[in-house]
Amino acid sequence: MQSNKNLFSTVSGKLIVTKEGKKLGFVKDITFETKSGELINLIVKDSTPYTKNLNLEKTNLNELLIPYSAIIAIGDFVIVSEEDLI
Repeated sequence: MQSNKNLFSTVSGKLIVTKEGKKLGFVKDITFETKSGELINLIVKDSTPYTKNLNLEKTNLNELLIPYSAIIAIGDFVIVSEEDLI
């Protein structure tokens, strides 16, 4: 039986791009609900200037957050829907 699970180690450090191909940065970490295990956000490192055009939530350390619900696919890149970020 094939598993569709993405381990954190396979997602960490991947380039985050919009489905239109705009680079947003790289995956630094993931936030999740500890009781349910539900994934909430990706924390972005090395964010690009393009992220200033988006209204992204920030951590108290001023790190950008991308809601996990905006993720379309995870492969060589993490692809997100820009419409879900605005």
